[in-house]
Amino acid sequence: MHKIIKKNRLSENVFDITVSAPLIAEERQAGQFVIVQADNEFSERIPLTIVDADAEKGTIRLIFAAIGASTRALARLKEDDEIVNILGPLGKPTHIENFGRVVCVGGGIGTAPLYPIVKALKAAGNHVTVIIGARTAELIILEPEMRAAADNVIIVTDDGSRGEKGVVTAPLKRLCESPAEKPNFVVTIGPAVMMKFCALTTKPFNIPTIASLNTIMIDGTGMCGGCRVSVGGKTQFVCVDGPEFDAHQVDFDNMMLRLGSFKKEEEHKCRIGLST
Repeated sequence: MHKIIKKNRLSENVFDITVSAPLIAEERQAGQFVIVQADNEFSERIPLTIVDADAEKGTIRLIFAAIGASTRALARLKEDDEIVNILGPLGKPTHIENFGRVVCVGGGIGTAPLYPIVKALKAAGNHVTVIIGARTAELIILEPEMRAAADNVIIVTDDGSRGEKGVVTAPLKRLCESPAEKPNFVVTIGPAVMMKFCALTTKPFNIPTIASLNTIMIDGTGMCGGCRVSVGGKTQFVCVDGPEFDAHQVDFDNMMLRLGSFKKEEEHKCRIGLST
């Protein structure tokens, strides 16, 4: 059992919890995730990236959107309640080195898994610019933490309610075109369509770009095969071979088709979850 030490609501459907998990807190590295079973041993397995950890306190921080039956069940838990199972850390850690200038692009809830990567890249001596995108101002998360961790933060909203109006690829392209600010490395995490266009933006400039494909994970241990993606024409499994891949090699169109494969079943399960 893993006790919830702290719980905050970041927006209407986004929750931030700090959970007791001493062994995971000691071992985790940027980019890794855990599998969570919320309230019983038969619960659905939910893959969540470790946003932060405190090895001394033995805690990890998880941020998630309550959009399905299982994440809604997790959202119903309160401080001092216990999560039945947490497995991890899983996945390959982010490769961290001093690249020079780095741009990290987060979209929506993807800003959460981006945060530990930003911290690690900054600690390695990089100049880090963060671009945070959201539909509207109320959906922007972790802005204070990002400003504390990075050298520069650019906010972009679809409706212009905060920061620049538009999409994240606009400031990304602007930076790529600037002789003084052109990045040596780009990281993007968010909706598949956003990551696709970030990759298309950086490719003409020959800027190495990685994308985290954690949104397609299901089982998290490589057994179900549900997270298979095509990278450079080869089949890869996000949970064991990733979750991060060369964004210029990922077949995002195929990934987006597969993300919608079980939409009807997921909507049905979500309705069941709401009724309990």
